Amino acid sequence: MKASTNRSTSLNTSIITNLKDQGILTDQTLVGIGAISLEDLIAVKLELACNHINNRLYGFDIWRNSVYIVKDALLKFAISTTKSKKDAARFLGLTYSDFKIACKKFDIDI
Repeated sequence: MKASTNRSTSLNTSIITNLKDQGILTDQTLVGIGAISLEDLIAVKLELACNHINNRLYGFDIWRNSVYIVKDALLKFAISTTKSKKDAARFLGLTYSDFKIACKKFDIDI
């Protein structure tokens, strides 16, 4: 009987695993993050970023760039949780060619 050879066509590496390997995340941190809504987590991240620059994000058009930030996160999530690039494209509701264009636009190595 021949063994199954399912090969992934993407890096398929969990973002959580990568951050744990880098020592950035712990299990306790993940429990805390899991208890916070996505909206509140984004607000916390923005507040932390502003603390370093005296609460001044002037000149950075956060409202218009939020779409870019969210799409970047969605691409990274889809790539890390699917078995292939085509699966990631389907997950996001994109054609494969649109998916490749988006990855190039967001400078995501697939």
